Amino acid sequence: MATEETGTTTSAPMPVSLRKRADAEGSATRAWRTRLLVLGIVLSALNLRPAIAGLGALLQEVRDGLGMSGSVAGLLTSVPPLCFAVFGVTAPRLARRFGPGAVVCAGMAAITAGLVIRPYAGNTAGFLAASALALMGIAVSNVLMPVIVKRWFPHRVGSMTGLYSMALALGTSLAAALTVPLTDALGGRWQSGLAVWGALAAAAILPWTPFIRAEGAGSADSASASARVEPDGLRITRSRTAWALAVFFGLQATAAYITMGWMAQIFRDAGVPAGRAGVLLAVTMVMGVPLAFVIPRLAARLPHQGPIVIALGVCGLAGYAGLYWSPAGGAWAWAVLLGISNCAFPLALTMVGMRARTGAGVAKLSAFAQSTGYLLSIPGPLLVGVLYQHSGGWGLPLALMAGLMVPQIAVGVLAGRDRIVEDEATR
Repeated sequence: MATEETGTTTSAPMPVSLRKRADAEGSATRAWRTRLLVLGIVLSALNLRPAIAGLGALLQEVRDGLGMSGSVAGLLTSVPPLCFAVFGVTAPRLARRFGPGAVVCAGMAAITAGLVIRPYAGNTAGFLAASALALMGIAVSNVLMPVIVKRWFPHRVGSMTGLYSMALALGTSLAAALTVPLTDALGGRWQSGLAVWGALAAAAILPWTPFIRAEGAGSADSASASARVEPDGLRITRSRTAWALAVFFGLQATAAYITMGWMAQIFRDAGVPAGRAGVLLAVTMVMGVPLAFVIPRLAARLPHQGPIVIALGVCGLAGYAGLYWSPAGGAWAWAVLLGISNCAFPLALTMVGMRARTGAGVAKLSAFAQSTGYLLSIPGPLLVGVLYQHSGGWGLPLALMAGLMVPQIAVGVLAGRDRIVEDEATR
């Protein structure tokens, strides 16, 4: 309204009733977006492992159907860490340009396309290419999910990370346990058993579509701020702890991908039915659901995480010994022990956060440890396939797995010391 004293024009204040109504509508909108985002995070996490675990349950059928040798099958189980190392490093740049929601949405679309295409590719090369497409979507989504949790839930990082980790482990175990029964229910064709998981990935696309528009419009939720890490001059490669953590991450990833790719086959070769072998793999994977909450909290309370590293390593050694001496007789025990051992993954992520002082240090340490670790993990599953083919049994592959557990324990103890990478890198 106009005022005679100043001659200026001011807008009339909003009536209290209208302001309350606007606040209520804004709160409802934010609540709706939050629920949708949580749904998107959960559905996305569920889709980050079925492409790998489902294939492990039907690896024998895929090999027979496509005429794969043991060496090529080993190459197939090495593709996931290769894709994670190669495509994962592109995720921050893509997020800065398009926003993390849009990139995760595209990642879910890539997973859907890869899972639907690969069973019907008709040959090994096409199967590998379609698998790489799905794994590319997994790689970028895997990197950006913690960014999204940190950006939208800064005061609930622990609970949301726990929810995300639980959903990831649940998706892994469901794929391992249900792929064979679903294959039987769909007519017994392995193609249908693998392709059916594309429906779950397609469902994960929908919750992210509203966030594409928001990020494209340059809203406050755009991820250019959340995904960018300002340079701080930290030379992470000068830190011995960073190298120890990278090697530890690589060796635990090696064990995890060998387990997902080959454990069901070990049980089947020992006379365990295919359906039960898939359930045993699911038991191994589902161990990560409760332990993903327990181990990080326990590790954060200890100044040195070495005792946890040793305990997990001993479980792994016992599991491998059991698979060698009595794979069918003690199958459930070996599945549980290897499931506990595979929980070195949440421990490694916890140590990343504890070994750096600043946010930029954590980001650099995480990127270095994961990219280097995934590169180191590539030869393991391939070598297992070669040894299995040329030795005709599982003695040498299991000896390799047990042998790799020893340096994993050693470097894990070094990485678990109470050290800060910024201090080491500047000495």
